[in-house]
Amino acid sequence: MNVKDVDWRFKIAHKEAWIGLSLATIHFLWWYGFAYGLGKRPVDEYTYLFGLPAWFFYSCVVGFVVMLILVSAAVKFLFKDIPFDFEEGDSH
Repeated sequence: MNVKDVDWRFKIAHKEAWIGLSLATIHFLWWYGFAYGLGKRPVDEYTYLFGLPAWFFYSCVVGFVVMLILVSAAVKFLFKDIPFDFEEGDSH
């Protein structure tokens, strides 16, 4: 298969897939860092925010809000709206 025969939409799809994998990695590192970083201490040494242990609050509640903002920004500014239908001679 010649490089010119590859559909132009695959380049965009690969870029967006890498963005998605990067966001998932960021989310995992955020969650793991706070959950196991702050959650290692004995239970009697925990600090609490809004009735939740700090490790849970930062890893799950704040992490969700941060990822919601990052994913929304990625979709708004980095992702492209592309057609899925194929037309003969369609080469963007």
